[in-house]
Amino acid sequence: MGAAIVDGAGRLLAAQRAQPPELAGGWEFPGGKVDPGEDDRTALVRECREELGVLIEVGEAVGGDWPLGGDRVLRVWLASVVEGEPEAKEHRELRWLALDELDEVAWLPADLPIVRAVRALLGGIER
Repeated sequence: MGAAIVDGAGRLLAAQRAQPPELAGGWEFPGGKVDPGEDDRTALVRECREELGVLIEVGEAVGGDWPLGGDRVLRVWLASVVEGEPEAKEHRELRWLALDELDEVAWLPADLPIVRAVRALLGGIER
């Protein structure tokens, strides 16, 4: 699962992968796997604490299940930081991207349709 973390200015947090080598350098939504006994939202809060050092509030889902291949799917939620400042603990780099900057990074192929969905959702939010 992944977090589409948005700040008060409407910018989206993008994370550049450090591992594994075949994905290193690609940009993604922060997040990770659900541990046994966890629900998706609890796992997402835990993953963002571990990967970014922040506490997030999880909002609405972005679409449904996004296929990753085989029987694997990615689920993404809009989120906001409620405590801390994001740090790249497990990623090479983090960047806050405005809506018109979303195409400036090389998103991983699995994340591209989600980026489009997030752009559509955020484009409809009045600031």
